[in-house]
Amino acid sequence: MALYRGTGSGRLSRGLLLLLWVTLGSKLCPTGAIVQGANTSLAVPQNWTAHESATPDNKSQLPQFTLDDHYWLFAHFCWINFTIWMNNVTGAQLCDWRIISRPYSYLQYCLESAAEKLKFGYPNRIADDYIFKSHYIYFLNCTQDHPVLLDPPEDMLLALIIAPICLIPFLVTLVVCKSKDGKTQS
Repeated sequence: MALYRGTGSGRLSRGLLLLLWVTLGSKLCPTGAIVQGANTSLAVPQNWTAHESATPDNKSQLPQFTLDDHYWLFAHFCWINFTIWMNNVTGAQLCDWRIISRPYSYLQYCLESAAEKLKFGYPNRIADDYIFKSHYIYFLNCTQDHPVLLDPPEDMLLALIIAPICLIPFLVTLVVCKSKDGKTQS
């Protein structure tokens, strides 16, 4: 990960090199292999296998990439940049929106713009997986400013339910008794 600590366009070019390495290597990945990202791992799509006998002349044996595969590559690139930014954030700062808003917004913008460029629907399953993963890895332990309101204890809840129910027959009886007098009050 020390390769990615650069700033500016250096970070982008290293990320593109990683993307090219993943897509154009002689052996892309064995079936079911895992690509190690920063702080997590994500499964590589199953059809990303390169055959040993594949040559530029024999292109039929090269893997065929679907639109999902292309979007997954872009999304993984967005994820790598996001994790690089989040590596610079310490534990107490993870819940401070002023600090994490820029990397989080970048992740969302990157996923959205990649989907737009590929004419791939957004939101989608792949983008949702990365957004949920970011919440699970980085923001799971953020406490809420307001305490969570819980249901009252069962005995108090029972009293709050039964009291109005018992009050209704008493009020009906009172109305009936008052109306039997026959005198209208003026």
